[in-house]
Amino acid sequence: MLGIVFTTPDDATTFLQQHTAGRTDRLEEDTPLPLGNLLVVVTGPGKIKATLATERLLQSHDPDTLIHTGRCTALSADVSVDTVVGASFVLEGDRVELDAPTYPRMPLSCPYDVEREGTLVSQDHTPNGEDDSLNYWARLADVRDSTSYAVAYVAAQHGTPCHVAKVVYSSLNAETSPASAPSETIASFLSGAIDTADLPTE
Repeated sequence: MLGIVFTTPDDATTFLQQHTAGRTDRLEEDTPLPLGNLLVVVTGPGKIKATLATERLLQSHDPDTLIHTGRCTALSADVSVDTVVGASFVLEGDRVELDAPTYPRMPLSCPYDVEREGTLVSQDHTPNGEDDSLNYWARLADVRDSTSYAVAYVAAQHGTPCHVAKVVYSSLNAETSPASAPSETIASFLSGAIDTADLPTE
């Protein structure tokens, strides 16, 4: 069974429409939905919700692999809106910035066909404006979100492989417009990922 972990209900809309024959397009947070060989859940934003929802999912079900997907923000100027970024490294970014960083970090693999791979930092508390923290994290990571480190960490504690691929919805570049249809981009990525997942035939 393949577990698909979305960050928000909006992220899952198009995917659910496609895989439920239009019967539903909304999934409430922390409410796993079996769809044949797939198990779909929405964590909600933030590391606490992501930790709890992933922990409950893995305690009550036994997926072979997790894919965590949703939206992220580009920190690097060369990462474009609407790009699917596969995380090769996730960082926990709500720690004090240090010259020799000791904050948690985790390498990941991304076996799927994505437009680029990069480093992702998860932060509940994001710096704004001219804060020096922006420059600090932009030197270390390509994109940021609020959930991926937590999902990957809990999966690792359970020995469950976890892959992270996020769609760039927005950018720190104020002149860049947000992605117009992130849910459709997510669904398109997942279609290809499921095709390569070698799921058993029902």
